[in-house]
Amino acid sequence: MACRLWFLLYCVVVAAAYKPVVIVHGILDNAASMDDMKQLIIGAHPGTNVTLVSLFNDADTLKPMREQVAGFGDSIRDVMKKSPDGIHLLCFSQGGLICRGVLQATPNHTVDTFVSLSSPQMGQFGDTSYLTFLKHLLREEMYKLFYTPFGQTLSVGNYWNDPFHHDLYLQHNVFLPLLNNQINGSFSAANKSGIVRLNKLVAIGGPDDGVITPWQSSHFAFYKSGSGTEIVETRQQDDYLRDAIGLKTLDERGDFIVYNISGVKHIHWHGNKTVFDCCIEQWLT
Repeated sequence: MACRLWFLLYCVVVAAAYKPVVIVHGILDNAASMDDMKQLIIGAHPGTNVTLVSLFNDADTLKPMREQVAGFGDSIRDVMKKSPDGIHLLCFSQGGLICRGVLQATPNHTVDTFVSLSSPQMGQFGDTSYLTFLKHLLREEMYKLFYTPFGQTLSVGNYWNDPFHHDLYLQHNVFLPLLNNQINGSFSAANKSGIVRLNKLVAIGGPDDGVITPWQSSHFAFYKSGSGTEIVETRQQDDYLRDAIGLKTLDERGDFIVYNISGVKHIHWHGNKTVFDCCIEQWLT
């Protein structure tokens, strides 16, 4: 009996040592697909309370980003309420933008670390082969669809960032330009304070991803305006330099962590133990 009590006490102490983790999946995927990441976390940090948010699964991931931010936000805030010492967010692909939207809409959040795993944080201008109904269109033509009222009902349209039509992006995209505080006259202090409040923002991506385009978008970098090849790196981005969302503030504090990992395809990030061991585990304490 005494041994059993000691074991139970040990389990309670171990569980209390780690903050809860909330995981959000990517586009055309579902919560269950992130179970491999959940198992990696539990294996490394036994007793961790890991929540896979089962909302907007599969085809529903194409619903407007604002709708998804609202839905996931309610679930994430519920976990926050039950976790007074704070939580961690680990969000994959499109889920990384959803989570950033939740953070920026919740300036008093209690998120300690936000892990953005291969997420198009500065937008997407590339592969759409996973959208079978659009695969006949070239990326240079996508703006004709995405920068329309119908195109803005699709999640991808909400973060489609065409460097050859930046004016149309700012004019017609109803999500990402606002999230990035890129619209003159509509600066949101909450968009900045929600990021600055984080203890750590961990951005993970790599050149062999094959879906996020440019892959540097996962690090908050993007194509130069008017180019589909030349990259403006994160710390040279105008949005970074004017600290539009607080990324520069985090960086100057040493709390913006970037990992560039080669050899990982997009669909393999969340099940890759090497990536977890080197880039994720240490931040989920």
